Amino acid sequence: MIRWPWWAETLLVGVVCALSVQDATAVADGTYAGVPVAVALVSGLSVALRYRWPVAVTAVAVAAAGGWGLVLPLLVALFHLSARGRVKEAAGAVVAALALNTVVEPVLNLWAPRAYGPSLLLLLAVALGLWAGGRRRLVESLATQVEQLRTERELREQAARLAERATIAAEMHDVLAHRLSLIALHAGVLATRKVSLPARVAERLDLLRTTSTDALADLRDVLGALRDPDADVVGAPPAPALREVDELIEQARHAGQSIEVTVTGRAGRVAAAHRLAVYRLVQEALTNARKHAPGTAVSVRVNYGPPATIVEVINPAATRPATVTPSGFGLIGLRERVEALGGHLNAGPSGGGAWRLAARIPHTPTDTIRTHRTAPPA
Repeated sequence: MIRWPWWAETLLVGVVCALSVQDATAVADGTYAGVPVAVALVSGLSVALRYRWPVAVTAVAVAAAGGWGLVLPLLVALFHLSARGRVKEAAGAVVAALALNTVVEPVLNLWAPRAYGPSLLLLLAVALGLWAGGRRRLVESLATQVEQLRTERELREQAARLAERATIAAEMHDVLAHRLSLIALHAGVLATRKVSLPARVAERLDLLRTTSTDALADLRDVLGALRDPDADVVGAPPAPALREVDELIEQARHAGQSIEVTVTGRAGRVAAAHRLAVYRLVQEALTNARKHAPGTAVSVRVNYGPPATIVEVINPAATRPATVTPSGFGLIGLRERVEALGGHLNAGPSGGGAWRLAARIPHTPTDTIRTHRTAPPA
């Protein structure tokens, strides 16, 4: 319910009281001491309570108008009722005031002709109240329609973005799936002849084939979720297969990367989202180390907490020139992932040309309860 500001309300009550008291002095033979003046003050001050007790205020105004001809409080009460759609109550108040005035016949008779036509003012107050109420409802309806249009526009934009992302993902799947399939195919063909190949080359071929097959599986999972009409597209993205850091480290070592690992805590006692974030953090750090500092020893430290999961990966400066490759958005995506879990990520130079990536993901009470229920006994 929209109310007037305090200063406007105070001014209205003051004007009604002053004019009502002036009319009451005419009934009291020009004196300010008497029942009519007291009734004028009570009815005028009651106007301030019309929002809380509209029926009681209207009753007081009807008594003042019908018994003593004090019409201003009744005008305000009628306007208030009409503006809020209570037309029957307003009409009943008009009839009651006119009927009471006919019976009592005070000095200020509502039926007597005056310069400002008090009986017509009653109808005018009702008409103005109806107009104000209709205008207020029209403004509220227009505001509701504007809000609905804004919501519909946002939904259309969101649907367009989701459709475009699905299209891009499908196109990328087609391109990458073809190339990864060729890699897996040729690696498999060469693996059939690994008897005649050196042992290290055979291991690299097995690693290449396994990696390409896993990448194809991840692509199929993502594309399947995008194409599923019953999937919750707006909600959380599908979780990829949960892999462990140990497997990632072994693959990197087979590829020739020197890695020193320190792991404390038990991975099974933290949430799956934390374990997946740790995997992605180590994966991105090792990839960046291979690109920008090839041939250097990488130090990986993982602490599964509590109270938080901590990941720190440090690689020294490159000992030989690195291949210039354009920077991607891996760190940006990792920072968003870590911040979504309530943590923070720092990545940058660490002195002496080294590069350090550190992340801290706090354990929430919900994660602790869930992992303790699902973790196997020690």
